[in-house]
Amino acid sequence: MIKVVRGNPTPEELAAALAVVQARAAAAAGAPSGTEEPPAAWSDPARVARHRLPQPGPTAWGRTFWPG
Repeated sequence: MIKVVRGNPTPEELAAALAVVQARAAAAAGAPSGTEEPPAAWSDPARVARHRLPQPGPTAWGRTFWPG
């Protein structure tokens, strides 16, 4: 329940205030409770395996660095 404690709002002002309160309540009710962000791309282990592994050979050791 909403009660006007001070002042004398016009019907238009009261309707505008109630519309804002209802919109905020609807947005809060529609939002998921556990809003967790997805992990950052830099911490994704799959980014390490995006490139092909080096082929064996005499210079393969030079291509085995950690990308990033």
